[in-house]
Amino acid sequence: MDLFQRVDFISHAGIPMSWKIECDAISNDEWIAIAKMIMEYQTEPFRAAIGIPRGGAPLGFALNAYATDNPDHKFLICDDVYTTGTSFREFLEQEGHAREDVFCWTAFARKPTTDGVRALFTMPIVTN
Repeated sequence: MDLFQRVDFISHAGIPMSWKIECDAISNDEWIAIAKMIMEYQTEPFRAAIGIPRGGAPLGFALNAYATDNPDHKFLICDDVYTTGTSFREFLEQEGHAREDVFCWTAFARKPTTDGVRALFTMPIVTN
């Protein structure tokens, strides 16, 4: 299975896409490496990592190796791919988390992120 795929599909936000980042292609060891990379930039401690179902679950599991379990610390919410931020907004609303009370991370962003979501890898915006 390829990580980057030329395929037409509809994103979580309902947007037609012509290519996909297929994170099911990433092994558990690679998620552990991605979590380690994120931790070079996540300088504040966090209570626990919560992966947005379903794509964020492997990253959340890997990031929990760095969690403090301290109830005074914020939660870290994560996902595999950021397209519009809809998954983060919906998850935070559903779980009752305020944006300022959590850290938000994604492995890949199809564009620069907003609303305090940090991305390890971001695709550039191309202007002609």
